Amino acid sequence: MFNDETIIAGLEVGTAKVCAVVGQVSSDGALDFIGHGQASSTGVCKGEIVNPDAAIVDIRKALRAAEEQADVELRSVYLGVTGGHLHSFNNRGVHTIASVDREIAGADVQEAVRHAQAINLPAGHDVIHAIRQDFHVDRQGGIPDPEGMLGERLEVDVHVVHGSRNRLGNAVRVLKGMELDVESLVFNGRASALAVVPPEAREQGALAIDFGAGATEYVAWANSIIGHSGVLAVGGDHVTNDLTIGLKITQARAEHLKREHGRAVADLSLEGDTITLHSVPGQEGRSISLANLQRIMAARLEETLLLIREDLSRAGMLLQLGGGVFLTGGGARVSGLAALAAGVFETSARVAHDCDDSGPEELFQQPEFSTAIGLVRYGAQETEENRRQRGWLRRALGV
Repeated sequence: MFNDETIIAGLEVGTAKVCAVVGQVSSDGALDFIGHGQASSTGVCKGEIVNPDAAIVDIRKALRAAEEQADVELRSVYLGVTGGHLHSFNNRGVHTIASVDREIAGADVQEAVRHAQAINLPAGHDVIHAIRQDFHVDRQGGIPDPEGMLGERLEVDVHVVHGSRNRLGNAVRVLKGMELDVESLVFNGRASALAVVPPEAREQGALAIDFGAGATEYVAWANSIIGHSGVLAVGGDHVTNDLTIGLKITQARAEHLKREHGRAVADLSLEGDTITLHSVPGQEGRSISLANLQRIMAARLEETLLLIREDLSRAGMLLQLGGGVFLTGGGARVSGLAALAAGVFETSARVAHDCDDSGPEELFQQPEFSTAIGLVRYGAQETEENRRQRGWLRRALGV
């Protein structure tokens, strides 16, 4: 039986928030976002679940809100993953065409991709993504789809993202315990990039950076191809910790000051201005230098961006960002972050939102939901691919 409509759910279990988004794909391939929900996250550290019992409570809250708004009952999700154990690299796979007529078939393409994945990963690691880049047929490159061509030697370049089997399995185990199936594990950075980077920018070359509370993910595109990606186990919580230590205040006060008065570029005109903190149990009242607060924040955020810049430079991607830098995630709300990023990467930068699809405006205007939105878009792409394969099968069977 072939459904006319398909329900797709994306779930990000983040360090600060759990975000769930529900989408519906119609028979003509149109994607409509019909529900979303979020909850504070208490069982996650640096993007990974460390307290399953607490995480389950938070996941249920977010999913329940999304289900009620969408009027559906979810049985499966596309799950976003991140963490310092995730790594990536580019590789090439080679396959010799064995057929008599030398026509390249889909099985040949799959075999070439399999060879590209067959590398020595670190012990206990599994491939999450093997993203096709370019094909080469008899050393002729730049071929997007070689099926049907004639050749003897098929090569494919792929971008591989991999991570610790056990650490990935912990998240899957939590959802299995909730009687939820995981359709696919998806790198958070790839999902966010799908949500906020438009096709024309991917063609020109672009960088998507997702600033989370516990981790920062990034993906770089060139000529519409993902050329590099990475994760830093540094996020908004580290900015809060810097303020806690530098200003000698509580974690709660540091978080409040970050949200209310923080900037990614210190405003020098505020030198001498102070913020009065009233007495609370356990801490006396005092004055805080506003300029000093902003300098502490700016230092950490600039360091994070410089680490990404250095990584892109090593990968040969730094000079291929003509489409600009797209900032998202909860940390992208910090005032002045786009200006700081533009200076570091020497190209345009902006805080980006997904506005290309049908759904509630309040969903698209919240950068915290970018990953979950991208997970739904990823699922929609898989659904379309499966639909094409089913169509081929039905035609072959004459049904």
